[in-house]
Amino acid sequence: MALTVILPENGYSTVLRGQLEAALDGIPHTYVGNADHLSSTHLLFAVALDACGCNEGYYRILRRLRGAPLLLEGCTAALVVTGHGEFYTKSVARTLALAANMAGCALIGRPLVEATGSLQNFRTQAELSGLNEAAAYAAALRDLAERLDGHAPLPPIRHLVALHASSRATSNTLALWDLVRRNLPDIEIREFGLRNGTVMDCIGCSYSACLHYGENGGCFYGGVMTEEVFPAVLDCDALVMLCANYNDALSANLTACVNRLTALYRRTRFYDKRLYGLVVSGYSGGDLVAQQLISALNMNKSFYLPPRFCLMETANDAGSLLKLPGVAGRAAAFARQMTCTF
Repeated sequence: MALTVILPENGYSTVLRGQLEAALDGIPHTYVGNADHLSSTHLLFAVALDACGCNEGYYRILRRLRGAPLLLEGCTAALVVTGHGEFYTKSVARTLALAANMAGCALIGRPLVEATGSLQNFRTQAELSGLNEAAAYAAALRDLAERLDGHAPLPPIRHLVALHASSRATSNTLALWDLVRRNLPDIEIREFGLRNGTVMDCIGCSYSACLHYGENGGCFYGGVMTEEVFPAVLDCDALVMLCANYNDALSANLTACVNRLTALYRRTRFYDKRLYGLVVSGYSGGDLVAQQLISALNMNKSFYLPPRFCLMETANDAGSLLKLPGVAGRAAAFARQMTCTF
């Protein structure tokens, strides 16, 4: 199947197109300037940012995606974002990823290749592969194109792991999860509560030390992460992150959990494991937490992102979530979507 490359034009897109042509050599593809009239269901979003970190065509695409929740139904995508400077590539990428996902688009695991103006973000990859930064960037583009081109639907979910750091007595997040869970009777579910100092944060081991621990199924700190969470994640088909919104971010313990998963990621990729999120905010900002999940676990840790991966609700006082109009129906619909094959 041919890829559709969505490349909004600006003064820097010609360079990006040349880089893509080399990466897509031998892979059938066509170019379009917007998200309408797509010729295939495998999409490569390619955005070249200017010196201010902007691209007007990108903003038009973003507006179109946010206004058309069925526009990319059945599509699977990856992303390339290049910058003239050192900033904004990741923030643009994860904003675009969430908008496309909410419009019905899945994202392959590790779907992003970003290139800052200096290519310094490829320094580590270059050192590990024995290449210079430009060659490492070109290799990453080629790998991304091949993985997107070869993507096939995943099998149905049989085993699911849910992680949270909330108190069941008062948590609106866990109340929402209960509504979803009751509609998943045929899926084996393991739930882990990571509260009260049960998870130590990543110590920042060197790459080689982290690789050593990961290859042996462990981590420097050990504990519940290596004894229970790591084996469960390895065996599961899907990971559900149950996220109360703490200051527009994941809670400290869930952040520590994501950081600690790096040791397991050194050992194996998670391309065949879906990522889902439930986010409950007291006021607003659920989309910021959803973007954090995308960047941390889909872009960095390689979990596959199914269409509309995140259910976001707003509820403040304890127990108020269950009083939201239509929340049970939204939870049931989310659960039904989880049983689909993408």
